[in-house]
Amino acid sequence: MKINIPKKWIITAITVATIISFMACEKLLPGTPPDDSLLDGPVEGLTPEQHQIFLRGDVAFNDDVFTPTTGLGPMFVATSCKSCHAGDGKGHPFTTLTRFGQKDSTGNKFLHQGGPQLQNRAIPGFQPEQIPAEATFSSFTPPANTGLGFLDAVPDATILALADENDVNGDGISGRPNWVYAPAYSNIRPNAIVRNGKYIGRLGKKAATYSLVQQTVTAYNQDIGITSTYEPYDTYNGLEIDPEVTYQTVNDVVFYLQTLKAPIPRNQDREDVQAGKQLFINAGCGKCHTPNLTTGSSSIAALSNKTFHPYTDLLLHDMGSGLDDGYTEGSATTPEWRTPPLWGLGLSKKSQGGQYFLLHDGRAKSIEEAIQLHGGEGQQSNTNFQQLSPAERNNLIKFLESL
Repeated sequence: MKINIPKKWIITAITVATIISFMACEKLLPGTPPDDSLLDGPVEGLTPEQHQIFLRGDVAFNDDVFTPTTGLGPMFVATSCKSCHAGDGKGHPFTTLTRFGQKDSTGNKFLHQGGPQLQNRAIPGFQPEQIPAEATFSSFTPPANTGLGFLDAVPDATILALADENDVNGDGISGRPNWVYAPAYSNIRPNAIVRNGKYIGRLGKKAATYSLVQQTVTAYNQDIGITSTYEPYDTYNGLEIDPEVTYQTVNDVVFYLQTLKAPIPRNQDREDVQAGKQLFINAGCGKCHTPNLTTGSSSIAALSNKTFHPYTDLLLHDMGSGLDDGYTEGSATTPEWRTPPLWGLGLSKKSQGGQYFLLHDGRAKSIEEAIQLHGGEGQQSNTNFQQLSPAERNNLIKFLESL
């Protein structure tokens, strides 16, 4: 017997089934990660036009993968920006860069042999570089990118005010700027301080890079073998060739790096984190890892006159013989390293394969090991840390992981 079911019943049944199915899928789908668990994303306060530039830079940084037909090489380290900075976080030993050729402030003696960056890969038909037998070298783990625009916008006068090159106050800390030559294409900062034609570097392991423009241009050229209007010289033969990436793309990537948000601290109200913060201060760690800095005036309003919390003074410090690789950049000596920002430290493992690879070359596999390798100007803080009880050390590390 045929049963006639009213059409409206059928429509109602389908609608109900669709709603139930949607609700079930919604429960199965992962939710959006909280902002404080991510390192990427724009700083607050950008205009709609600036958001568009940020998105273009995001695509160029994270989606563009170069091949020989689009300019890769002929010698290179990586095929994209993202491959060294997954999620805008720290790099992994597999993406570690090798720099060679300078042992003192007189400059790099191996530029004619490919220095300062080792291009350890090559496209078919070419041979990758090798480190000259007599050259000093060091391994550099790619740093996280977030918050770079804030660091870039700190006035020179602020950095100089933190310096104590001759340790006048007698606390064993004698941070100093790395005075470097700024490339001709650099946009010199307002109220820049100049000494003998040199400017204050602030980016990179040795603070040898003047600006984000220089960092971006150099990365394209030295890491991927890509020429630009700013740096039109082929990494293989040193000859000037047509730009392989556009002027706009370079500037979009620079803007992207400038306007990446600062890492958002987590668990700040927890008792163990609060206790660890006080122990961090008591141990003297904040003498180099300065908690608070303030930007100056910036052409990007979202970065102007902002107080932020990077835990760095952007200065060079002698870290002792244990961290002396015999290689340097700019006016730094071989055991001197720029104080690395600690913000985002607790999220580092996300981009490093689930494990920490800390210090300039990733040799430390935990925060505690990184502290224990501090020598020179960091030795007293290291000693103070070792004298804490296990519970206190754990609280201090919990604080660092909250940044």
